[in-house]
Amino acid sequence: MRKNDKARLTSPWPGAVLYAVPITALLLGLMYYWFAIADRYVIFLYYHDMGPLVPDTAPFSAVTASRYWMAGLVACGGVMVACTTINGAAGRVLSHYSAPAWWRVWAMCAVPLATGILAITMTANYPPLPFRNAASVTLATLVGLMLALMPGKMAAKRPGTFVLLAADGVGLMFILLFLINVEDLGSWIARGRMVYVHMTIAGLIFGMFWLGAMSLVRVLWAPKSRASGGALFLSGLCVSYLLMPLVHHVLGTDGYFYISDHDNFFAQNIPLQLATWAISAALAFGISKLRDAWAS
Repeated sequence: MRKNDKARLTSPWPGAVLYAVPITALLLGLMYYWFAIADRYVIFLYYHDMGPLVPDTAPFSAVTASRYWMAGLVACGGVMVACTTINGAAGRVLSHYSAPAWWRVWAMCAVPLATGILAITMTANYPPLPFRNAASVTLATLVGLMLALMPGKMAAKRPGTFVLLAADGVGLMFILLFLINVEDLGSWIARGRMVYVHMTIAGLIFGMFWLGAMSLVRVLWAPKSRASGGALFLSGLCVSYLLMPLVHHVLGTDGYFYISDHDNFFAQNIPLQLATWAISAALAFGISKLRDAWAS
């Protein structure tokens, strides 16, 4: 056998194909179902009555347009759950199993996904999406897929570390998803909806408590299982923007399985959203540094 032939056979790229093909098929299948087959009045809640604060729910209103790209995050949430489960199981059953690098799988999925999603959303059913909306669906799916693929290798090789990091992500999720409510506090107080104000405060406090409890767990029972601030922050993003939209779609829609609008997960105010990410990232890195100091 020639040297070049042997290099091709031992290349990590063929292993990535085994993941890229079904992932691409799953994502395109979901997009085709949601945009081409399913009743859009149900999936995307066309003309749904959302009260006087959201009077326009037409197909290209701001709230409905956000449901289109949120569909990409919901789909990638399904990919994340499937990939981590498969990798975790394979790592336990096959002693020499190694999950492919996430970026290789993503690179092989990117072009067919971008082409397929644009083709589906811009041509199927009625109304077809204009390029701007179709591109937002494509971008959300590709970014979401990056996050969805990242935990796979850890789930296969270090399942205990993966579980702890996922639990950290749950704590950070409360910060990421409740901090954005700051933009609504004024209107809630003015309308006497103090229950939402109290829920926001309670959510933030609980998130901090959860992260503190996880710090004790790591320091006292798993001192060698350390996680960088970046890994903790990414875990929070995965839980907040992939797992929770999937949970909402499957369990929180009264059996209608519609796609949530972005207000449940993102701030309308861009500076507030950026500030939320910055504060959450600083918290993640700060907690990581404190844990390292306590464990040393």
